[in-house]
Amino acid sequence: MLRNARITIILCLLGIGLGILNVLGTPCFVVSAAGERVALVEARPELPFSIHFIHSVQKTPVLENLEIRRERDGFDLLSTKYQSFGVGLPFLAEEGDFRQEGDYYVFDHMHRHFPQLQLRTGVGTRLTLNIAGREYRLYEQYAPGTRIDLYIAPLYRALCR
Repeated sequence: MLRNARITIILCLLGIGLGILNVLGTPCFVVSAAGERVALVEARPELPFSIHFIHSVQKTPVLENLEIRRERDGFDLLSTKYQSFGVGLPFLAEEGDFRQEGDYYVFDHMHRHFPQLQLRTGVGTRLTLNIAGREYRLYEQYAPGTRIDLYIAPLYRALCR
């Protein structure tokens, strides 16, 4: 009887340990800035998010729509919406499907892969992220020039940074 109780306890502890390891290995979408974790969200495949900013040269709004790759190894840029042509804005036919929507130009079906992203806050750029229904106005929280890192990492690594 005592032996069976020990085996049961050992199996329960083993199950709990495996459960904890499984949770700690969960891929997470992490946003960090200036050594701080800004956002931590489960990296669900195809989770959409967007980056909105004012273009530093054109001084017009840009909206980039991305998603977490199915493999959870980075991000895919799906589309870009902007108001003016210029440096750093897509314009080549092979970059996606181009169309005009009112005052905006839209490039869809871009499917550019990025293993991680590094952004910077800038003077007047109003860098904002929208992730899982939450808006992060990074330009209000961090000084111009602050590096913003977006990456996928297991939960244990995200918690240790």
